Amino acid sequence: MAGLLEGKRLLITGVLTEASIAFSAAKVAQEEGAQIVLSNFGRGLSLTKRIAKRLPTEPPVIELDVTDQEHMATLADRLREHVDGLDGVLHAIGFAPQEALGADFTEVAWEHAATAFHVSTWSLAGLTQACLPLFGEKASVVGLDFDNSTTAWPVYGWMGVAKAGLESACRYLARELGPKGVRVNLVAAGPLRSMAMKSIPGSDAFETAWEQRAPLGWDVNDTEPSGRACVALLSDWFPATTGEIVHVDGGFHAVGA
Repeated sequence: MAGLLEGKRLLITGVLTEASIAFSAAKVAQEEGAQIVLSNFGRGLSLTKRIAKRLPTEPPVIELDVTDQEHMATLADRLREHVDGLDGVLHAIGFAPQEALGADFTEVAWEHAATAFHVSTWSLAGLTQACLPLFGEKASVVGLDFDNSTTAWPVYGWMGVAKAGLESACRYLARELGPKGVRVNLVAAGPLRSMAMKSIPGSDAFETAWEQRAPLGWDVNDTEPSGRACVALLSDWFPATTGEIVHVDGGFHAVGA
C-alpha cells in the first residue's frame, strides 16, 4: 500500500532537535513515502545536519536564512541539486529577540518587533515565492502557528502579533495562489517543549492552562500529533482546503474558562 506522500518532494524547514514539530513532520513524511530536503543556517545548520541522521533516511540539508536575500534568490537552484521539483513546503520558522518578548509590550523598540515580523511573518510569503518556480500544477504550503487570531497571551509579546500577522498572510497567500494550484494552510499547535517555546520567558504558564482546559488532555512533549497534521495537509487528502488554520491543541481553542 502506497504511503500518503508517495512520490512527493518536500522542503522542510525548522528541524533543529527531536523536540521540533518539524522533526516529527519530517519523520512521518519519510515513512509515508516523501523525498525531503531540510534547511537551516548559522549554528542551526550543523545541528540540523546532525539531527538529520536520526531520520529513517538521512536527507540532504541546505543553508537557508530567510532574512538573506541571496539565500532566497538562489533557493530554487540549490534545491534543484537534490530534487527535480517541489510538491510541498513546511514553513517551521519563527523568531523574536528576547527584547520583544515578556512584559513591557509598549516599550519594545521597532528594531526588535521588526525582526519578529521579518522572520516569523513575512518569511511565509518570501519562502513561498522563492519556491514557486519548483511547484507543479499543484502544491501545498504549511506553516506552524500558535493561535493568536483573537487572544493576547501573557509573555508572548510581539511574537503574538507576528503570529497574528502570519495567520493573515496565510489567507492572503491562499487567495493569491489558489488559481495557481497552491494551497496555503497553518497548523496551530498547543504548547510544546521545543527550543522555541523554551526561549519564551514564563512559558510554563501555557502548560498550566492547557493541563487544566484541553478537553482531550495535552502532552507538552509529544510533537507527533502536530507533525501528522502537517503531513496530512501536505498530502492530497485536503485538495479543496486553503487559508485554513487546523488546531492541534487538544481542543483548548474551543472551550472557555
